Amino acid sequence: MRIDLNSIQSYIATNSHVLDLACGDGKLLLALKNNKNVTGVGLENDPQHITTCIKNGVNVVEHDLNKGLQHIDRHSYDVVVMTQALQAMQKPDVILEDMLRIGKECIITFPNFAHWKARWHLLVHGRMPVSDLLPYEWYDTPNIHFCTIKDFEILCKERHITVLNKTVVSEKDSSQTLAQLHPNLFGETAVYHLTRHH
Repeated sequence: MRIDLNSIQSYIATNSHVLDLACGDGKLLLALKNNKNVTGVGLENDPQHITTCIKNGVNVVEHDLNKGLQHIDRHSYDVVVMTQALQAMQKPDVILEDMLRIGKECIITFPNFAHWKARWHLLVHGRMPVSDLLPYEWYDTPNIHFCTIKDFEILCKERHITVLNKTVVSEKDSSQTLAQLHPNLFGETAVYHLTRHH
């Protein structure tokens, strides 16, 4: 399982009701159901992923997140999750606001575009980086809003969003210590656990 998906589970209480946005093949919901007795549903737009979810017994609804989430009631879920998809949204700030309206808490993960490898690649090659985590050329990438950890924290501050927990993860254990010391430079993926107190 992807490293950010493992770290998310510690933020979700047993028996929670969870909505997973852009749930992919449903691995996270399946793990939460097995490990934490979570009930929930995933929203997904990719037909192949939807088929995999159904095969694995994961509740899934076909939905394009860019069309909004107005049809879902306020606080109808304990936790709303979105992993590695914020940067591909047409209006990431609107999606974030919706997540905080629908869930009492939300968890979001995204690739940190200020990671030192991305900076180094730009400096040395003068081209947008391509990596295992972001395996696309600039012209065919689904990532349309490049965001850093610092950018995201500024957005949270401006929107009065409370950060309950945050961590950064890297695929290699050796990078993990550096990522904790200087998240914006060494963290590959950011994991944020958020809420809004009304």
